[in-house]
Amino acid sequence: MKTSRTRLTADFFRRDTLAVARELVGKTLVRVFDDQEVRRYRIVETEAYCGRDDLACHASKGLTPRTKVMFEAGGLVYVYLIYGIYWLLNVVTEETDKGSAVLIRALEGVDGPGRVGRELQLDWSFYGEDLQRSARLWLEDEAPVSKVTTLPRVGIHYAGEPWVSKLWRFKLA
Repeated sequence: MKTSRTRLTADFFRRDTLAVARELVGKTLVRVFDDQEVRRYRIVETEAYCGRDDLACHASKGLTPRTKVMFEAGGLVYVYLIYGIYWLLNVVTEETDKGSAVLIRALEGVDGPGRVGRELQLDWSFYGEDLQRSARLWLEDEAPVSKVTTLPRVGIHYAGEPWVSKLWRFKLA
């Protein structure tokens, strides 16, 4: 995969969450591991979580120690642990106090957010990481992709309607 090697800036993330989620599809995620190995991955699926009013979004429960970074300005990493074993990677979006983020659901060859976290060897130390300055995780720009499918989000039955039917999952077609 040819990459532009231009790191996405905070301005990219400090926009409407749905636009960011859609436009992240096709971008490159770069991970520098502890042994200095560099791997590049194409993002192929994302999911938008749009702040306090979105009952599927962690921010709907308000500002807590877990969600604090979601209320910062876009461009930071929000990771959290599920089932006691999987760290999920989210990118904070919009401006301060919005509580919005985009979940990275799949990379080319790595399907599912738990597998993404495992592949990237994520842990709590990534919480709040600044994607503009990080030496171990960032996103690079690529030409926009034209074929993106929109689908309902996964695993949010607890949120009820209309949230479970929102087409806020974006997948490379």
